[in-house]
Amino acid sequence: MTASSARHTVLVVEDDPSIRTLLTSALHAAGYAVTSAGTGQDALSETDRGGPDLIVLDVMLPDTDGFTVTRELRARGVYTPVLFLTARTDVEDRIIGLSSGGDDYVTKPFHVQEILLRVRAILRRSAGPHAPPPPDERPPLRYADLTLDEEAHEVHRAGQRVPLSPTEFRLLACLIAQPEKVLEKQQILQKVWHHDFAGDTRIVDTYIKNLRRKIDRTEPLLIHTVRGVGYCLRLPRDTRA
Repeated sequence: MTASSARHTVLVVEDDPSIRTLLTSALHAAGYAVTSAGTGQDALSETDRGGPDLIVLDVMLPDTDGFTVTRELRARGVYTPVLFLTARTDVEDRIIGLSSGGDDYVTKPFHVQEILLRVRAILRRSAGPHAPPPPDERPPLRYADLTLDEEAHEVHRAGQRVPLSPTEFRLLACLIAQPEKVLEKQQILQKVWHHDFAGDTRIVDTYIKNLRRKIDRTEPLLIHTVRGVGYCLRLPRDTRA
């Protein structure tokens, strides 16, 4: 058991008993505390009861689909990281899954070791609801009326708290760390998803769109597209001195 895995609880949501048992056993062996569910409704109930640090969520469930479960969790203000499991391999399905609030996506059939590596990577790059704070406090990042507090894992715009998913938070942190600098999509993909996500840069576009809905609900708009290059966080040019 590793020190990091001992602090985390994983909820496995899979309607196939053999796959559910396989994943549960493998995660237990890796040192995680594990709970499980076989339906979307049970997953929501288990999340309400247990507050897991990560959810391994099958897309095809008997009562609903994993995308709907994730959207419902986000609507409830639950931003626990989600790793999707699915037999679907189309890029569009992958984008739909990640844009619904998921953090990563593994297709079936999969190797158990890949699941363990993905779980470890997601937990490493996401603070998680029960992770202890880092020893060195870092001051909040600020730009215009936007504030991102990495210690509290909170974002405020014009004094109002803006709830973000773990991936949305990392994306905004990437932008606000280098305000007014244009970041290429590949740079963002590397910084936010690291090497663990070897995907299409369209996922960056999807998450930027989601982030804009939450951050740029009021003027001035801060997230800007630089055509053919990428994105940057800056004030509109006509408002800067």
